[in-house]
Amino acid sequence: MSPRIERIWYDGAAVPIWLGALVPVYKILRALHLAPYRWGCRKAARLPVPVIVVGNLTAGGSGKTPLVIALVEALRVRGFKPGVVSRGYGGTQREPLLLDDVPMPERVGDEPCLIRKRTGAPVAVGRNRARAAALLLERGVDVVIADDGLQNPSLARDLEICVIDGRRRFGNGRLLPAGPLREPMSRLGDIAFRVCNGGSAQADEIPMRLVGAMAVAVAGPAGARPLDAFAGQRVHGVAAIGNPERFFDSLRAHGIDVVPHAFADHRAFAPADLAFADDLPVLMTEKDVVKCMRFASANFWCVPVRAELPDAFFDAIAARL
Repeated sequence: MSPRIERIWYDGAAVPIWLGALVPVYKILRALHLAPYRWGCRKAARLPVPVIVVGNLTAGGSGKTPLVIALVEALRVRGFKPGVVSRGYGGTQREPLLLDDVPMPERVGDEPCLIRKRTGAPVAVGRNRARAAALLLERGVDVVIADDGLQNPSLARDLEICVIDGRRRFGNGRLLPAGPLREPMSRLGDIAFRVCNGGSAQADEIPMRLVGAMAVAVAGPAGARPLDAFAGQRVHGVAAIGNPERFFDSLRAHGIDVVPHAFADHRAFAPADLAFADDLPVLMTEKDVVKCMRFASANFWCVPVRAELPDAFFDAIAARL
């Protein structure tokens, strides 16, 4: 996202006339996308197991992937066998594919790789999510979690969860491209659970907090170190996520002097991207590290995070299932 768009969407800058004029175009394209389902020409595919969709109303990152990981782990504890289906954004794979133990991010996308690595749960990708989800059923999955699927009408769902950035919220409240909204705010009324990532959750929202206090060496024998061990030290912070500043701020909260390097979400890193002219530590998000393993240096560090939510939230989902 360009700094100018950032100011317009989230900092109260005036919306240029030409940008506002494109909103009706977006509405038309969105209506055409939904029309076959509304007119009955196509039907959403119904799976024989419950489907939970995790998504957001705004463009960019809000914390969906950490929530999906937390949801997989919580449902397992409650006796379910969850699997995850994703389009595999950023990857080249189009036909349905079940990820193996060493998936390639350039093929299946960085987020599915991370989910598979962190949870070990079955993960399938494909442009046709229903066909991809069928691969999960062959692995004995009894609940399917669809990552980033609120705006995809092709897969019928039993529960929807909207993740809200607690600091940015919904920006100026306008539809793309004049604002960050993919859908009107009224869509929230159809969604069972609203999860607020950071900030102050409203009365009808479930609070979520991303916690990360350790840095793990990507290559070499250095092992793991508390983030506080980098306090007062200058480091390169690297993030190719929807909201890179969230990551940089989390490092600064530990007293780290961050040289920020923000890249476009889902960037396919090349060695030259991270060839800095010094030997300072390079701290990266876990989502980005999966794309840098083949050329990682000894000064590369991964900062994993976990999503903390109330147990009552997971209990409520299990009860619905």
